Amino acid sequence: MSPSLSRRLAAEALGTAFLLATVIGSGIMGESLAGGNAAIALLGNTIATGAILAVLILIFGPLSGAHFNPAVTLAFVLRGELPRRTALLYVLAQVAGGLAGMLIAHAMFEEPLFQASLKIRSGPAQWLAEFVATFGLLATILGCVRFRPAAVAYAVGLYITAGYWFTASTSFANPAVTIARSFTDTFSGIRPLDAPGFIVAQFLGAVAATLVFAWLLRAVPTTDPVKDPAE
Repeated sequence: MSPSLSRRLAAEALGTAFLLATVIGSGIMGESLAGGNAAIALLGNTIATGAILAVLILIFGPLSGAHFNPAVTLAFVLRGELPRRTALLYVLAQVAGGLAGMLIAHAMFEEPLFQASLKIRSGPAQWLAEFVATFGLLATILGCVRFRPAAVAYAVGLYITAGYWFTASTSFANPAVTIARSFTDTFSGIRPLDAPGFIVAQFLGAVAATLVFAWLLRAVPTTDPVKDPAE
């Protein structure tokens, strides 16, 4: 028997809260210990985020699917695997959980609970980076769900770990994360003014990946084997 909707929503909220507590908390910790070395601070932030994602997906995946991300939820709506009403409730739970995780991180490090970030993250290069980051995240999820379901947790954790370093935006790839990070003026913050551009790019990346992989992963009939292009 599948979990009730209330349990699924609780899993989405709790998982997203832990994700944001980790993203923001590890950023604060990394910056405080790095002695001004931004690369070391980012490395600490990266390792913690990739690791917690794998753990959270293993914990909450059997309950809610472990989306923790409105862009992922949108992809499953487009695939016809999640009702729209449930998806809307998922998104509300994710945003609420993200904001709760932000507040918890601030409280743990004795930061002011309510902040507005001053960190500028804007411009075409940053938006392209978020499109690429989200496209790649959905490619990771959809490809693993199709061929290696047991590997989703580890693949997503590894992808985000890489994404922190190969994208100009440090791979937010998540509208709920972006909203929560706009309310922290710490290492991982983003100005509220810049958040909408990131969110639009993230949703566009999710839609593009869903469409591309709907074609790419389409099952090939067993009576029509894939031919060698050299033949």
